[in-house]
Amino acid sequence: MTFRVPGIDECLLDAMRLPGARGAGVVDWISGLALGTIGDSPNDDHEATAAEAAELARMAAEHRAFAATTTRVPAATADGPGGQAEQGGHVDHLLPVEDVIVTNRDSYHLIRFVRTTFDSSVFLHLWLDRDEGNLALARIRVGEIAERLVL
Repeated sequence: MTFRVPGIDECLLDAMRLPGARGAGVVDWISGLALGTIGDSPNDDHEATAAEAAELARMAAEHRAFAATTTRVPAATADGPGGQAEQGGHVDHLLPVEDVIVTNRDSYHLIRFVRTTFDSSVFLHLWLDRDEGNLALARIRVGEIAERLVL
């Protein structure tokens, strides 16, 4: 039995199979570079779309206001990026943002952060037609695709 691990191209093809999918991309949110794209782009330029989506992703990922907190853990065992508030020998560990959703009159943009074994600076961006797509279904499926994505 062979176990296949999907790469960028296969994951993008899976994203385009969603009802109403107009385009998708895998983007490094630190540099704004598109690692792979498929379908159409909202402004007819995949590289510009990747850079613009990366600005939004950076804002959500780097600001404490958008992070959820877990239960308090002892300061000696807490790890992770900055933004941890120490109080009474404990740290409120911040959970990273899972996804960002932007809506407009005719479409949805779903940005799903991809957890990786290195720096987790990648997201999957799906552009979805508002009339033909199902945002709830897309969010679930894009989450599954992101979990399978191997970089």
